[in-house]
Amino acid sequence: MANRINLAKWCGTQHEYPRLMLSASSAKIWLYLGVADMRKQFDGLAGLVNSQMQMQAQLGDWFVFVNRKRTMMKVLYYHQGGFCLWSKRLERGTFAKVTGDEDKIALNAAQLQCLIDGIYWQKGKQSKRLK
Repeated sequence: MANRINLAKWCGTQHEYPRLMLSASSAKIWLYLGVADMRKQFDGLAGLVNSQMQMQAQLGDWFVFVNRKRTMMKVLYYHQGGFCLWSKRLERGTFAKVTGDEDKIALNAAQLQCLIDGIYWQKGKQSKRLK
């Protein structure tokens, strides 16, 4: 029980849900603006990064994917010799629809956290979410 409380303090307050741990490294965060098949796992998403985004997934950058309904998100990154995959599925509401001129846009850590939290930073409106 003590370990769980210490983990909650490390992630935020004990009453706050754990946030996605953003690395202090110089890795860039890329949001894929196309529709991603959420059945894809490590290799499928890494292949999408290589073929559609024309980037290399093994260089340590973070790649964010959202499904067509905008109810599921996955974040793929490479860390210490292996891929890591984080995912979130919403029970209610949708992730914000982000627009851009290309098939990918660069995000900063604050924009990624806004996307995860349902805050649409491009126009200042917030999507409906559970409380």
